Amino acid sequence: MSLSQVQSIRLIAFDVDGIMTDGGLYLTDSGEEFKRFNSLDGHGLKMLKASGVELAIITGRTSRCVEYRAQHLGISHLYQGAHNKLACMQKMLAQLKLPLDVVAFMGDDVIDLPVMRRVGFAISVPNAPQVVRDHAHYITEHEGGHGAVREACELLMSSQGTLDRQLAPYLT
Repeated sequence: MSLSQVQSIRLIAFDVDGIMTDGGLYLTDSGEEFKRFNSLDGHGLKMLKASGVELAIITGRTSRCVEYRAQHLGISHLYQGAHNKLACMQKMLAQLKLPLDVVAFMGDDVIDLPVMRRVGFAISVPNAPQVVRDHAHYITEHEGGHGAVREACELLMSSQGTLDRQLAPYLT
């Protein structure tokens, strides 16, 4: 993975469980699911989007809280119940007229490998299975749900020369 490949990223898609969350499945006695999201990750996503990189979520599970989180963050490309993430990605990219080499994907399990092996920049987390880490171009220092998404966002912005501009309003 060269710096020029990271600089060319125009869209990044994220898995949810284990990436945007800690991977735990929290269920109430009535069967309702809830998830813990990281607010630092959320602000990183907002800055990345403001820098011009399109955001997407592709997850195998379906959860109302993920829909709410995507709406709150302004992520319009949300695909839940996606058991074939590659087909989902290809359909989205055909609609957006983007090639795979300008796309990044952040995943943590074997279901993510078909996408990770084809995108321009594959990102994973340190607690992902070894086979997944073997196919990642970058492994975050932070674990999913604990700043990994923010780290990936800042890496992309830094590589693309947009991080300082996104931080400037907070440093005046």
